[in-house]
Amino acid sequence: MHVLIIKTSSMGDILHTLPALTDAMQMLPEICFDWVVEENFAQIPAWHPAVRQVIPVAIRRWRKNWFCSVTRQERYKFKRKLQQERYHATIDAQGLIKSAALITRISHGVKHGLDYKSAREPLACWFYHRQHTVSKQQHAIERIRQLFAASLDYQLPVTPGDYAIANQFSPPPDAKGYLVFLHATTRSNKHWPEAHWRALIKLADHAGYRIKLPWGEQHEYLRAHRLAEGFNLAEVMAPLMLSEIATQLSGVAAVVSVDTGLSHLAAALHCPNITLYGPTEPNLIGSYGYHQKALRAKDKKMESLTAAYVWQTLQPMLPPKKS
Repeated sequence: MHVLIIKTSSMGDILHTLPALTDAMQMLPEICFDWVVEENFAQIPAWHPAVRQVIPVAIRRWRKNWFCSVTRQERYKFKRKLQQERYHATIDAQGLIKSAALITRISHGVKHGLDYKSAREPLACWFYHRQHTVSKQQHAIERIRQLFAASLDYQLPVTPGDYAIANQFSPPPDAKGYLVFLHATTRSNKHWPEAHWRALIKLADHAGYRIKLPWGEQHEYLRAHRLAEGFNLAEVMAPLMLSEIATQLSGVAAVVSVDTGLSHLAAALHCPNITLYGPTEPNLIGSYGYHQKALRAKDKKMESLTAAYVWQTLQPMLPPKKS
């Protein structure tokens, strides 16, 4: 059985889809998937053993110059690539008008998606041949697992979802109990104050733990340097690809993160991880999996989470410190 997945973004949403592929692979051993995903996240689906082909799309970039000749040519090549296969099923796990109208609609195969009451954007269901009801009052991973089970007609396993990518990465040679602090996120109300990060780094530094600070954008690089300033054991990491970040996370003693895509990657790799939440409801879209701990800020204000409280919560998750 050859199935097309439409799940283009974001990083967390893509990672949330992986357990559904694992379910399908276990219940339907002959199944394989092609996956349409935004070009910036094309590495992630390829990590899963059930994915045969990743088909990058660039809607985020195209919409800036939708009608220019280069964009039109890229769109034509994407459409031609997508229509080379006739799929047994197409599953639109995005649930948006954008994904349904621009991608799902032009694919060859019986098109499945969430129904009017279940989809994030109800009008997207107009583009599906078969619509499925899935309750919104549960974690996103469970919603996608149920959508796949209904679309491909198998009984949903009762076991927790399995991302099936943790064994794809080997710890780096310097993996000796370091911590990774994921300080970067997109929305201002999801940020933890820099003073709190520095207080946490001070506690970890005094306890003898190395701290690694990854970054992606220039402003995140500058913040990482502000956080590390004056601490001997805090390191601003070099720029890394997603697979390289995953390798670093695979050797971590523990992670502290704000609500960001990389916190979901840490969860997928089974890293001991504390995620700090403000406006996000962790029961619906928070880090999912083994060794995950959510701390919700009072009144959704991130400054109410103190460094001392985070460090205290982190202690039981840390392995014994090597001398």
